[in-house]
Amino acid sequence: MIGTTPFHERTSALNETGLWSHWAGRLAAEKYQLSEKFEYFAVRNAAGIFDTSPLFKYRFSGPGAEAYLASVLARDPHTLAPGEAQYTIWCDDRGFLVEDGVLLRHAADEFVLTAAEPNLAWFSDLVRPRDHVRVDDVSDDWAVLSIQGPRALRVLLSLDKGIERLAYFGHRETKVAGARVRVSRTGYTGDLGYEVWCRSDDALRVWDAVWQASEGLGVLPFGLQALYMARIEAGLLLLDVDFASSRYAWTDADRATPHELGLGWMLRGVADDERRFVGREAIRRELANRTSRFRTTGFVVDWRDWNRLHEEGGLMPPMDHTPVQEEMFLYDDEGSQIGFSTSFLYSPVLQRHVGIGRVPVAASQPGCKVNLEIPINHRYVHVVAHTARLPHYNPQRKTA
Repeated sequence: MIGTTPFHERTSALNETGLWSHWAGRLAAEKYQLSEKFEYFAVRNAAGIFDTSPLFKYRFSGPGAEAYLASVLARDPHTLAPGEAQYTIWCDDRGFLVEDGVLLRHAADEFVLTAAEPNLAWFSDLVRPRDHVRVDDVSDDWAVLSIQGPRALRVLLSLDKGIERLAYFGHRETKVAGARVRVSRTGYTGDLGYEVWCRSDDALRVWDAVWQASEGLGVLPFGLQALYMARIEAGLLLLDVDFASSRYAWTDADRATPHELGLGWMLRGVADDERRFVGREAIRRELANRTSRFRTTGFVVDWRDWNRLHEEGGLMPPMDHTPVQEEMFLYDDEGSQIGFSTSFLYSPVLQRHVGIGRVPVAASQPGCKVNLEIPINHRYVHVVAHTARLPHYNPQRKTA
């Protein structure tokens, strides 16, 4: 049975389209207005409000919480102080990615981890009696409201002046509308952004306070379509699009390692680090034997070639911002397939066709030429593109 989030009473009243998707067993708005482009530009030019509540949330507590997480997460949580968070991943014994999420440290012996898929059984099965850690699913206890965009801070400052001191991936406790909340400087748009965590029972009054604080600032609620546009520009990977969980993949062709996904920066020093975690030995062998099959990279289409191909076909060159979150194939100049795009769109802010894709390691350096297969007049043609560093869009305000 499909449920709703604690904010649904407010989001449903604002959803003019009536378009909803299913996300982790909850209804999530596809878009609130007839065009998601309005919502996207609110995020990039003012701020947007997004209901992140469907994410799964797991609480790890007890004197052994840090040591336990250090043994199961690929990124070392020892570096986190209370009030800090990090983007993290966890892998299987073969070094393939299971999933990713954000880990928030609340106290010396308490952490909360987000995930897109249910992972309670996976983490619980790895707990040993001597670990002295408790794992709880607190997904229904917390509602999460995301405020993203250049005016996000201005919205929240009217509710708590101390948020101005919050560092990137920092979080703090405060009160909104009399309710105790936790505000984290996190998000999934690649822009300045914050997420307000509140108890589910307090969700509506917290929404109302944030909504009132945003009045006159050009703030709009935004749905999944605008979110996908922003996350592709930001080079943020999406489960079941840019990678598959190793638990559910049918074959190794659908599985990927952290280094293949461009997440090797999380594991710097793994060859010398003595910390043991799930998948560590397989990852070390991959590095030592150079067995990575591909790299995930950004790519940018040559606009001149894009325009030429369409104009020669008697067509106006399309500039479609709708995210293409499925495979589009990449070729070399000899016509051999060398990889594929996993995410693609025309970026309104960059005014370029950009994407995320997989290419051979040798072709992953920025500036390498690849040819993207696209349909024109009912046949496939190849348009020139070049690999590029991710993110495509990275405003200074995000981390300043």
